[in-house]
Order: sequence, then C-alpha cells, then structure tokens
Amino acid sequence: MKENRRNTRWTPSKPPGQAVRPWLPLTGAAVFFALVLVIPTVLVGPEHEWPNPPATDQSSASSEAGRHPVGTQSTASQDIQVTVLLSASGTTETVPLENYVAGVVAAEMPASFETEALKAQAIAARTFIVRRLSVQDRSGSPGADVTDTIQHQVYLSDEILKKDWENAGKAEALAKIRKAVQDTRDIIMVYGGRPITASFFSTSNGYTENSEDVWQARVPYLRSVPSPWDQKIAPGYRKTVRFTRDELIQKLNLPRKAIATLSSNKSLPEMRTLSKTAGHRIEKIRIGDEVYSGVEVRSRLGLRSSEFTWQEDSQGVTITTFGNGHGVGMSQWGANGMAKEGYTTTKILQHYYTGISFAKASKLLTTRLEG
Repeated sequence: MKENRRNTRWTPSKPPGQAVRPWLPLTGAAVFFALVLVIPTVLVGPEHEWPNPPATDQSSASSEAGRHPVGTQSTASQDIQVTVLLSASGTTETVPLENYVAGVVAAEMPASFETEALKAQAIAARTFIVRRLSVQDRSGSPGADVTDTIQHQVYLSDEILKKDWENAGKAEALAKIRKAVQDTRDIIMVYGGRPITASFFSTSNGYTENSEDVWQARVPYLRSVPSPWDQKIAPGYRKTVRFTRDELIQKLNLPRKAIATLSSNKSLPEMRTLSKTAGHRIEKIRIGDEVYSGVEVRSRLGLRSSEFTWQEDSQGVTITTFGNGHGVGMSQWGANGMAKEGYTTTKILQHYYTGISFAKASKLLTTRLEG
C-alpha cells in the first residue's frame, strides 16, 4: 500500500500564483545518469570565495545589498567556444557558449514558460557545459565537448533554430529564449568554487530527490526539497499505464522459479513497498521474492517516476506514476510554478540547488586555463 504523504505539502510564503495555463507536456528533460562517474571531480579542490548571487531584476538588485543585476555581465563568455557532436549527422559544430545555451533552452524547456523559469534553465544549462569545459571532460562525446542528446543536454543547432523556428512562425518564441539567455549571460552556479552538476528534470512528485537515492553518490547541493507547484500546473503530473502479467514478468526479469510458480496459479507476484526515499519515492519494493530499488523498477518498466501506486487484477497490473523524471536537481515545471508566483531566477535556483552561489563562467575558465 502506498504511503500517503500528499496532504503534508510545503507551502511558500509568496503571493498567490497566476492563472494556470494549459501548457503542453514537456518532452525532453535532461537525464544525467552518466554523471555519477564524474560528480566527485566537481567537489574536489580548495574552497574559493565567489560573489554573492546576482539578482535577476532591478528591483531585487536595489533591495539586496552586494548583488548585481543579471544582464550587466561582461561579454567575455561569447569568446568561449563549445564543440557539439550532432547525433543525426555524426558531424560536429563549434558555436559560442551563449549560442549553445540558447540551443539547449530551446530543446529542453517550452518557450511558453515564464521568463524567470527560462532564465533558470539557461543558467543550469550553462553551468552544466562549463563544468565539463573546466575539467576537460569529454566523456561520451568523442571529438567534441558534448553531444546534443539526453546523455548530456538536448541541443538544437543554429541551423535547426533558423529552419524550424525563425522560418516556421516561431520567431517570437525564439526571441524570448534568446533574451533569457542574454539576461543571464556568463552566469553559472558554483559550490566550493567549482561549477556544479546542474541536473534537472521535468516534473516532481511534490519533492526532489537526494542524489544518493538515484545515483548513489552524495552531493551536498543536490538535496531533497519540497516542490509543490508541479501538481498544480504540470499536465503530465499523473500518468497511468497498464501491464499484462506476462509483460510484468518479462520486464522485471523475474527468476525462473518465480515464473514457474506464477504459471501454475496464473496470479501476479505480490508487490509491497518496503521503504521510501527522502523525496517520497519508492526506495525498495518487494515483488514476489525479489527486492528491487524504485529506480530499477522505473527503468525496467519504463515508468515516468519512481513514485507509483498499483492496482492488480487477474490479468495484470495498472500503475499510476506521480511526476516525470529522475527527480534530482531542478524540477522544470516546479521552476515555472515558482516563477508564476513571483519568485526570481536567483530564488528558484537557490531553492533547488542547496547552498550554491553564482560566478562568471568567463572568469572561472580563464582562471583554470591560467592555472
């Protein structure tokens, strides 16, 4: 039986949200499972004092001492080049950093999202690639800094943006994305003086996950935090899928002994939740005589989330998931919900990435190269 914790939601002390719009479902949230091998490199090294986080509008800048409004940064970040391996053609293209960030935001977040959410996505995307550049990490992208797939970040090339956006009636949407990138130019998130692993995903179940509950490595800025906005506005928050008895057996790769037993009585294996994560997802679940992690069941069954309930019958099982994605880092629909309620980009990022501060990509990469 699923533990019901949905009535104990965290409520922010913010003005009421705006009217909910019928947003289209998000199709491409970045998944960073490959990063588990490189996360420790982000955290190694001496502590460094970075500037306070910049505000994202003039009113915030005037009310928060020591902060500078986003949009006044140096243009030096445009000198940073990113080489992208294009999966469709197998070729590479080299583009300025800010062009690359615009291509990622266009691919990863609907342009219909609030401006502050788009800015948050731009900073997360920029932080991700700058982290790779800063440690010369080319894992998974031979001959390039990064691929254009979910292995790293989904990216739309300048050619695609021109053909499918500028010349296809989406020029206004593209201009909105480019302005969000311009307004956050050169800004990245850091922890301990180094760019963070800025993981993000589509939709939370009401909370984000601790990194170790998904990728095993504990990362201090990837902590579980409440995200109550998703349920209010995300169209894909709840999803129901159906599996036959044979599909369940095959996909879970149940042992031969269990299959023989099931074949004799034509029943489904008992499913029982053993424990939950800090993010209220299934940590351990017993299915028949086998114990699986929630992440493993999600992967094997192709579920949208590792928080799910189920209903069994003689023919199979109906599973209902809550949220969409691995759950670590920033929830994109949560960020949009925060923006609707008046939160700035800075506040959104500080909520989803615990204890981070902000720095300039150009300054960090110059320092690394000179060092």
